[in-house]
Amino acid sequence: MKQVKRLQSMMFATSLALCGLASAAEVQGIPGGPAIRQLNLHPGVTKIAEQIYSLHTFMLIICMVIFVAVFGVMFYSILKHRKSLGHKSATFHESTAVEIAWTIVPFLIVIAMALPATRTVVAMKDTSNADITIKATGMQWKWGYDYIKGEGEGIGFLSTSTTPRSQIGAPGEKASEERGQNYLLEVDNEMVVPVGRKIRIITTANDVIHAWGMPIFGVQQDAIPGFVRDAWFKPEKIGTYRGQCDKLCGKEHAFMPIVVKVVSDADYKTWVDGKKKDMAAKSDDPTKVSTIDELKQRGESVYKANCVACHQATGKGVPGAFPALDGSAVVNGPRDAQIHLLLNGKNAMPSWKAVLSDTEIAAVITYTRNNWSNKAAENIVQPAEVLAARK
Repeated sequence: MKQVKRLQSMMFATSLALCGLASAAEVQGIPGGPAIRQLNLHPGVTKIAEQIYSLHTFMLIICMVIFVAVFGVMFYSILKHRKSLGHKSATFHESTAVEIAWTIVPFLIVIAMALPATRTVVAMKDTSNADITIKATGMQWKWGYDYIKGEGEGIGFLSTSTTPRSQIGAPGEKASEERGQNYLLEVDNEMVVPVGRKIRIITTANDVIHAWGMPIFGVQQDAIPGFVRDAWFKPEKIGTYRGQCDKLCGKEHAFMPIVVKVVSDADYKTWVDGKKKDMAAKSDDPTKVSTIDELKQRGESVYKANCVACHQATGKGVPGAFPALDGSAVVNGPRDAQIHLLLNGKNAMPSWKAVLSDTEIAAVITYTRNNWSNKAAENIVQPAEVLAARK
């Protein structure tokens, strides 16, 4: 019951943030995101988003015309032909002209609505001839991005919410810190793409169903474990744009934002060069033997970035959902079993084989085996052991 209440609280907080009403004092829109008192769709920055906006308006006009016409005739007939004015009900049989009219007119209306809608849907699915292809992997509760084709190929990183817990507060309690403008819609690593280039997004997930949603681009694509789906967008305006996972993917669903930074070609090249240099600098040698203090220090940062959402900073986990690491038989048992668990996953525990390096896995295992009340006999794991377990 506590988990349900907590989930409801998080969903409510997200809804407020998306409506621009996260706090009474925060009466301002979010650049690249929801606007205050926004009643219509957000104006798009891609051709597809513009088509969706126009299509939505066109459909609404048709529906309103039908509504006014049908109810206008109905109320006119009721008022002008009521019994109190002396009118008597007529007895008549079917009319061929009426039969033809109410068959042909709705058919023409449906065709008028279907043609532009079909044209837009077909365009949305045309992911051919993309300049850059990026794989977006949904995981509880963050996104992993891998640039797999085009300029920037080989770049990969995780994108995690950076809204501090002090701004969120516990369920039923007031946050201890004033909420920022981008509350629940800010991340540590944005997806960066160049303006005016066709970007193909390949979506998948490694645990439950997620969805990569960016309304301002006209994109909403499910990310399903074991399946690969794709979508595309071509941004025409430089800026930072914000969206969220569109599926109710678990208790931290409210903390799974999507941020895309659209930059000029020159700035994108600079970002690619800098990102590749950072990746090269951070690349780990799995044959290096590290001290236990080095591994614990590295493991703490890995744990905070990837594990704390489920297992909590205290290592106590979430009763009924995610097991505690503090006092865990796996953490305090043979290290081979814990290595195998992190590499291959089990039940709600995802596989970290493709997300973390050998050194990161060794470090976080060493951290958990020496933290809280844990005093494992085999208290250190070297990267070479993880490398060997992968084979």
